[in-house]
Amino acid sequence: MTMTQQETRPAGLVAIDREMARQYGDALASFAESAEMAARVAASLASTGQLLLLGMGGSHAVGRAVEPLYRALGIDAIALPLSEQLGQPLALDGRTVLMTSQSGESAEVLRWFAEAGGNSETFGLTLEAGSFLARTAPSLVGIGGTELAFAATRSLTVTLALHLAILAALGEHPSGALVALQAPEVVDIRPALAALENVATVVTSGRRLQGVAEALALGLTELSRRPCFSLEGGQLRHGPMEMLGPDIGVVLFRGDDPTASLVTAMALSAIETGAPVVIFDSSGVAPVAGAVTLRFKRATGMAAIFAMLPTAQRLMIAFADARVDNAGTPVRSTKITRSE
Repeated sequence: MTMTQQETRPAGLVAIDREMARQYGDALASFAESAEMAARVAASLASTGQLLLLGMGGSHAVGRAVEPLYRALGIDAIALPLSEQLGQPLALDGRTVLMTSQSGESAEVLRWFAEAGGNSETFGLTLEAGSFLARTAPSLVGIGGTELAFAATRSLTVTLALHLAILAALGEHPSGALVALQAPEVVDIRPALAALENVATVVTSGRRLQGVAEALALGLTELSRRPCFSLEGGQLRHGPMEMLGPDIGVVLFRGDDPTASLVTAMALSAIETGAPVVIFDSSGVAPVAGAVTLRFKRATGMAAIFAMLPTAQRLMIAFADARVDNAGTPVRSTKITRSE
């Protein structure tokens, strides 16, 4: 990179670059350091068999990403936006509650504890040891402190590593996911960026990897200021296919799981509309003709998430940088949302 390029890169993206450069090391350290608290959460889950995952923004996207992983272990897990739980709450009786807030200071977190108070099986996940959340509930705390850049990158990866510690305490083997963090795959995003060069907006979609799709859509929207959004594959099929065409990019996530064939079918249908299609693919099956495929080692679950997420982050940053002069600097939002 030349000095001119360094000088012209928006300050907000430079801040994101710094966070992303730390995320693998911080995630690995977070996994290693959280074993004791993770065991407490696992014991609670073994007792209740039910899990309510609460959060906002990127924290909710993490909840959506891990929902199927807990369900696969026989835990009745559901992820809700915390704002929804405040307005029309699910009963907490008999549930383990994981409250996620990267800052530990969001307006909804403060109000929820003031009004609902949690239950005896409520735990926090946060990046800030001194935060309201960490002071109020027994918490898994990610290594590296609060994320300073606007769009969530390192915070997603670190929070997922905290979940990996809980899943490991429940008996899930973490080796594949740890390898994805220790030896990350470097996949060229330029073909995907070229495919999306002329689109007005992007819709992301997945099946078991829908939570990752939602995290990407959030980051795309925050950084590019385009109304990018995410629809679970079945939901995209039921009507919203009407929006697809050459000016709508489609980004799909396909893992090595029984839903892979449904993602393949969606890719074929989207290609027929003329929409540019990009597939983040760790399924191990053949690429889809007509789509740009970003191929990763065959993986499922957290290993697939850790492999794909950083590359998806690089794509969202480059997509925004091509469209917004000061990408990464919010104009209508703040890093910590202190109002409802």
